[in-house]
Amino acid sequence: MSMKKNIIYNDDCINILNTKIDKSSIDLVFADPPYNLSGNGLTWKGNKTGGDWYMVNEAWDKMTAPEYLQFTRKWIGACHKVLKDTGSIYIACSYHNIGEVMIVLKQLDFKVNNIITWYKTNAMPNMTRRVFTHATEFVIWAVKGSGWTFNYKKIKEINPEKQKDGTEKQMRDFWELPLVQGKERVRGKDGKALHPTQKPEEMLKRIILASSNEGDTVLDPFLGSGTTAVVAQKYGRKWIGIEREKQYVEISKKRLGI
Repeated sequence: MSMKKNIIYNDDCINILNTKIDKSSIDLVFADPPYNLSGNGLTWKGNKTGGDWYMVNEAWDKMTAPEYLQFTRKWIGACHKVLKDTGSIYIACSYHNIGEVMIVLKQLDFKVNNIITWYKTNAMPNMTRRVFTHATEFVIWAVKGSGWTFNYKKIKEINPEKQKDGTEKQMRDFWELPLVQGKERVRGKDGKALHPTQKPEEMLKRIILASSNEGDTVLDPFLGSGTTAVVAQKYGRKWIGIEREKQYVEISKKRLGI
């Protein structure tokens, strides 16, 4: 039976990766896993930058440290199995979980090409006033073998930074992008964001154009609000999304018009 593409599976990603996705069939994986940071349910009403702010406080984002490391090992291991030898994986993370992700990538013999720093230009102020304000997250780019895709010229072309004389400039591993707001933010009728960690379309555009070609298959094991599939479809890639939470699957389908 041939593997389905342009499809969203409403299930656990480890199960789907091990049963429905062919071995060595995927060109690019983008993963935005739970960061395992939920807890105190802090809220900040009347915040000026993006409306009322609610901290991620979801059941899917709560695990003990040993559980989380085991979970990370299982899902990255399953991604390793389905990636082509020339394939790439990009993993979004923060200081909360970069350690576990890096350990597992090294255990599986992935080669880490870059750790991209996402500087959130409109980052939320910190409420405790006991630490520096957290304004960055990371995206780790790792490859399974040699001969990976990197569309250097295309990335140089779309880089918003230019040389002093206005000519194209190499893209660095430091991306200044705002947290998703405005029209791009998926909101409910009450105006509240429907997904707590929606990633910017510009981030996925850079990743998909850099590390895949038209007709390639892009897989997202934690599809969330559907951004990976939306951007992959826009740029002529095939896509597979996996999402455990039914309400997020519905959001993704609506955005994709399916």
